[in-house]
Amino acid sequence: MEELDLILESVKQDMDGAIKHLDHAFQRIRAGRASTSMVQDVMVEYYGAPTPINQVANVSVPDAMTISIQPWDRTAIGAIEKAIINSNLGFAPSNNGENIILNVPPLTEERRRELAKQAKVEAENTKITIRNARQEGLKELKKLEGVSEDVVKGVEDEIQGFTDKYVKLCDEHLKTKEAEIMKV
Repeated sequence: MEELDLILESVKQDMDGAIKHLDHAFQRIRAGRASTSMVQDVMVEYYGAPTPINQVANVSVPDAMTISIQPWDRTAIGAIEKAIINSNLGFAPSNNGENIILNVPPLTEERRRELAKQAKVEAENTKITIRNARQEGLKELKKLEGVSEDVVKGVEDEIQGFTDKYVKLCDEHLKTKEAEIMKV
């Protein structure tokens, strides 16, 4: 019975991880407002090592359409600008010698649709991950010996219940993100 609990816990953890990954991916998809999460994955070449931008500068959002990046070391301004340009975020950084300003342009209708499609792709990838977790759980279940068919069937139903719950949760997250993206 302990092995069954381990299988169920493993499946649940994998599905939880998939939803957390989806939330992280959705944070990177901008919805018209400036956010520090838009640049959190930018890696800056700092003293020869790739370093997350939030470890070389203070990233803040002074208003809804601006991201301000103030490096702790002024010599890093060029490296930060280069990293932002190379990250393909679509921002044109401007600096005044002390900090870098990123103006977040308002989204066009076409760009909103592109972002909604991108969100849909992320949601589909998450559903695939959830289904793969189900498959792994069922595979592990089949490997067990000495467990009655009724118990195995019950655990299979429980795993399917997890799958249905997490796919529904994924759809809800997508619906919320699409509404956020399409809101003018």
